[in-house]
This record gives sequence, C-alpha cells and structure tokens, in this order.
Amino acid sequence: MQEDLRTRVTYMIYCINAFAARYGLSAKQAFAYLYRHKGMAFLDECYEAEHQLSIADAVEDLAAVCRDNGGKL
Repeated sequence: MQEDLRTRVTYMIYCINAFAARYGLSAKQAFAYLYRHKGMAFLDECYEAEHQLSIADAVEDLAAVCRDNGGKL
C-alpha cells in the first residue's frame, strides 16, 4: 500500500511539472491551477488509466479537464 501511494504521488508530481513546463508556469502555480480547476482530482480519480498514457497525453487531458471546469489555459 505504501509503495502504491509513493508511485501515485511521484506520477502526480511529474504531471504537475510537465504541465508547468508546457504552459510556462512554476510548479507551485501549476499545482494551484490544477487544484482549483479539478485537474488534481482528475489525476487521482483516473490514475489507473492516465498513468498508462504518455505524459504529453496526460498534460492534454489535464488541460481539457481544467478548461471544462473554468480554466483559461
């Protein structure tokens, strides 16, 4: 159980950093944006499917979820 949580958190951090790089944000700004617009909840809820995709696909999925929840990036 502990290792699964560690793997999940590592993946989420990697996605936050990739999202930040894609949109020219700091990691802190990216996390705040993703949290506010339900991207973090999406990553947590859909981890089993998302972690099997490329990081580029995950970033695009995050952007779409955030746009659907009021995000403007």
